[in-house]
Amino acid sequence: MRFAQIEMAVATDMADLKSDWHRLQAIKLNSLHQGFDWCEAWVKSHGRTLAVVVGRIGGRAVFILPLDIVLEKSIRIARLPGNHYNNLNTGLFDPALEVASAAELKPFLHMLRTALSPYADLVVLDCVPLSWRGSRHPLSALATTENQNHSFQLPLFPNFETTLAQLNAKTRRKKFRSQSRKIEAAGGYDHVIALDADEKHALLDTFFRQKAARLKMFGLPDVFHASEIREFFHRLIDAPTDGTDTSLTLHAIRMRGEHEGHVVAIAGVSRKGDHVICQFSSIDDSICPEASPGELLFWLMIEKSCREGAALFDFGVGDQPYKRSWCSQETVLHDILIAITPKGSVLKPLMVLATRAKAAVKHNPRLYALLQKLRAAKTNKAA
Repeated sequence: MRFAQIEMAVATDMADLKSDWHRLQAIKLNSLHQGFDWCEAWVKSHGRTLAVVVGRIGGRAVFILPLDIVLEKSIRIARLPGNHYNNLNTGLFDPALEVASAAELKPFLHMLRTALSPYADLVVLDCVPLSWRGSRHPLSALATTENQNHSFQLPLFPNFETTLAQLNAKTRRKKFRSQSRKIEAAGGYDHVIALDADEKHALLDTFFRQKAARLKMFGLPDVFHASEIREFFHRLIDAPTDGTDTSLTLHAIRMRGEHEGHVVAIAGVSRKGDHVICQFSSIDDSICPEASPGELLFWLMIEKSCREGAALFDFGVGDQPYKRSWCSQETVLHDILIAITPKGSVLKPLMVLATRAKAAVKHNPRLYALLQKLRAAKTNKAA
């Protein structure tokens, strides 16, 4: 199947597309962030309607691009639902659709502009891997600029020891034993996986408090502060599971003994097929910080993922030392910006420059450290 055969339309009712949506989201290469439940949770928490671009060949849906339209300085920007809370964006594409060249995609772009002009001025598809798990993205020829962030993954094997062998296994095991001894000396712990609805929501609220305190400590803004963002994640943990597939599952390290019930580490993970993504994590180092409870929780989650047949543990976007210590794979992400109207054509190069400036800062340790200090000072002043 080729892009030249596509007929395109825009739908505003997700329910009308549910059957096609579920068929396409089940395909291995398509990100769970464009799944029906993820997008529905975003829509309901924000009180907006999506513009869903659907491409069909012979009446069969071959791609779905759900777009959330937000007005920014009088310009209508279309982004994928979830925005920067997503760790991997692909859209939903039928693998039978051939990867096209830039020239072959010109009719596609013309159709897209015609279809979306009543809704948007600029389309921003960010954090798109041009190559993912051995396959080229169908829209890779439209890549505009490299995203300022990369993502980090650890391939998994059924045998946890084989998985560790990709890293410095001896050092990693020694560290785990040391962490376990220290936390046992403080009373021991339970690896909690929230299953009951009340427990899920209570643990998520604990995460929000824990993360806010941690970010405040470093003078950084709380990215989970907005009520609609908190509602979004609360809706995700209520989404139905399908076998091992889950929109969001919460794991935690909960203390026993003297500190009974105190939660010292939390992580939220999603799973689709054999791909596990850590969406967020937090720690409370007021108790037993020398045990590195966050690291301990990752060990336990990765070990469990191996047992349950997962093939990839994804630490998501953003470069952090703990991610590099666990990961043997780094994925370069790109942004695809498509101007729909003249307004969008004006904004597009400005957004590209902003992304490249962010990338330049992040690749300069001194400049990045200075920016973090300025950001912290601004946050503390506002507080």
